[in-house]
Amino acid sequence: MALSNLEDLFHETLRDMYYAEKKLVRTLPKLAKAASNEDLSEAFSSHAEETRGQVGRLEEIFKMIEKAARSKKCPAMDGLIEEGSELLEEAEEDAVKDAGILAAAQAVEHYEIARYGALVEWAKLLGHDDAAELLEESLNEEKAADELLTSLSEVVNSASNTGDDEDREAAE
Repeated sequence: MALSNLEDLFHETLRDMYYAEKKLVRTLPKLAKAASNEDLSEAFSSHAEETRGQVGRLEEIFKMIEKAARSKKCPAMDGLIEEGSELLEEAEEDAVKDAGILAAAQAVEHYEIARYGALVEWAKLLGHDDAAELLEESLNEEKAADELLTSLSEVVNSASNTGDDEDREAAE
């Protein structure tokens, strides 16, 4: 689709996020199951529920702007999820796997924060005030998810470093 104005860009980016969020609805439960850290697993499970709500909000916005709720493949999200999947396959230790998927999840959150931030501003400029409010709600949830992951990172990352320290000590 040719993007000839901000309305077109807004619509296409909504489609991109619709794809991304629907993909995350399927991915987050897998991360929750793969995480060995209980708090990290719970964070993924909780965010999966929030993500279902974000999908619903996007569907509501499509109705508001009188467009069909159709997704558009998002190569960025596909790449971020693929990177996380590789970590799951390659990590030999649970703690290392947790540190890797936490970092991958934060990359996803940062992508979503950037996209929702742009969508909020565009919605306001276009006079879609109700849509802007819904998008702002999703943006705030993504920021909160990122903050939670950041708070978990100290414990998760420290646990992943413990094995390395023991291995170094044993080698000495």
